[in-house]
Amino acid sequence: MCRWAAYIGSPIFLSEIVSDPDHSLIAQSQNASRCTTSTNADGFGIAWYDQRAEPGLYRDVYPAWSDPNLRSLASQVRSALFLAHVRASTGTATSRNNCHPFVSGAWSFMHNGQIGGFDMFRKQADMAIPDALYPHRKGATDSEALFLLALGEGLATDPRGALERAVGRVETMSKAVGAAPHMRLTAALSDGQKLYAVRYASDDKAPTLFHKWSETRRGRAVVSEPLQDGEDDWQAVPPGSFCTFDGDRVAIEPFAPAS
Repeated sequence: MCRWAAYIGSPIFLSEIVSDPDHSLIAQSQNASRCTTSTNADGFGIAWYDQRAEPGLYRDVYPAWSDPNLRSLASQVRSALFLAHVRASTGTATSRNNCHPFVSGAWSFMHNGQIGGFDMFRKQADMAIPDALYPHRKGATDSEALFLLALGEGLATDPRGALERAVGRVETMSKAVGAAPHMRLTAALSDGQKLYAVRYASDDKAPTLFHKWSETRRGRAVVSEPLQDGEDDWQAVPPGSFCTFDGDRVAIEPFAPAS
């Protein structure tokens, strides 16, 4: 499974999440400790917000630990809201278009998990994407399809409900072809104003998700796994949860897709 980290709060250098901590996202790309795939070498990406409504986006197919451009960018760019991801492919090709985060307008999205049997219903999922959004279908991943389906379900006005409807549609497709696990996901998404995250699975094996407020940085990190070894003040997000992070405020609601 992939690893990801997101941040919202006072502006910080991307490196304070991506590369500086002992168990930074780059460190996790080589040695993840809370997932079945310890190495995440199939590309990486960062989406960050600054002066424009649409986020900046940097993605490449190299392992995160071997790209000096990533470290250089992360050490120079500051942002109050960003998403970063290291990829472990679940079947689709290693290409820039298949690297997370995915962006459409002001929205950015990244995903970790599995959707069972996606290759068997990919055409059906693609056909469910609204025509106006289909030009944004650049790659072949289940994650990008899920993102565009959520946009079509009204993500801009109802983030939780739209994602519930999109996940429910895809989970139903997976169940129809009989491929388990039907849905396992953690995801982070943002419109440039708030940060949202979800943890859900159709079985009892939802990927891990944690968050932590830092008084020093005046910001919150939301991560697949903690960024420092031995820290016990990270808060685990329960399975079946949708989180809204807005400054230092946190709202956690039930997440229950309807198949």
